[in-house]
Amino acid sequence: MDRVPQPVTPRINAIGTAVPAADVHQVYSDWARRQLEGTREAAMLDRMIGRGGIAHRHSVLSGEDAQLVDGSFYASDLPAGTGERMRRFAEHAPDLAVEAAGKLPSLEGITHIIVASCTGFMAPGLDQVLARRLGLASDVQRLSIGFMGCYAGVTLLRTAGQIVRAEPDARVLAISVELCTLHMQETTDIGALLAMGQFADGAAAAIVSSYGEGLALGQSISATLDDSDELITWTITDTGFLMHLSGEVPGRLSDAFARQDLRARLKVDANTSLAVHPGGKSILDAVERGLGLPSDALEASRSVLHDYGNMSSASVIFVLEKLAATRPERGIALAFGPGLAMEGLHFGWTGDA
Repeated sequence: MDRVPQPVTPRINAIGTAVPAADVHQVYSDWARRQLEGTREAAMLDRMIGRGGIAHRHSVLSGEDAQLVDGSFYASDLPAGTGERMRRFAEHAPDLAVEAAGKLPSLEGITHIIVASCTGFMAPGLDQVLARRLGLASDVQRLSIGFMGCYAGVTLLRTAGQIVRAEPDARVLAISVELCTLHMQETTDIGALLAMGQFADGAAAAIVSSYGEGLALGQSISATLDDSDELITWTITDTGFLMHLSGEVPGRLSDAFARQDLRARLKVDANTSLAVHPGGKSILDAVERGLGLPSDALEASRSVLHDYGNMSSASVIFVLEKLAATRPERGIALAFGPGLAMEGLHFGWTGDA
């Protein structure tokens, strides 16, 4: 009699994270205020940034560029073009990703590398550059996930899990690296300034396999809201990538999470650990309100927001790193992105060999 194959359970064995050295949150706040100098909105900007739940944001920009002095990257007569911003991405993204991967216990036996980013393009691709920089085998299988936005962190881990289910001997290196601060835009639109005032740079790396202890990856969830195409957009322009984040997003999210059909798919209760993408204080408040959560339910997400800001797709992996230290019995990771779409992934600690 043929044996029935046992189901494979992919799990995150280890996570490593990294942020650049330059803390630019206060520098940005001062720069943004100067865009509104002489208007009544300047004081409003200060108040809203102060209430945003963010204390630190880091950038690969350094020296005068990070200080935004006259003549620097964001304080010149003409805005930096997309070509220059992509040159900076190609210069800095590999270093930050290598730093995050260097915090993993071992890269021995890696069979696949997946890289996610929505803040830069380069060729040879970041996946190929990182495989070489990290000393991976020349026949390592490579995949890039591009321009999906903040929810790509969940897509990255889900894809790694799918590879492991298909190839139980696989050992997948999953890396997210985002350099959001390369895309600031001069503007007098207070909404745009507040949106940019949340984003930061960061990288996260994870090893996913079918053996050892770690966060087991379970069922995934995908959802999009009707009539939401214009709520979050990420547009390539001649002067970098332009973010639009509608003020309607928190309310639409809160309403969505209050729906019984979505709640039934999420299966959130008092014992569920939550790794919610820290897209901003209002986003976390909306999830908390929509799901009727206690005030401490999103503590890990709020901590990442406070210390690092919104690092796009890398952020949810930073949150998972915090939760992994507690070995949660079960939980769900949630992240949101362009249009208004959500990606989710159930997880729970396993010690199975």
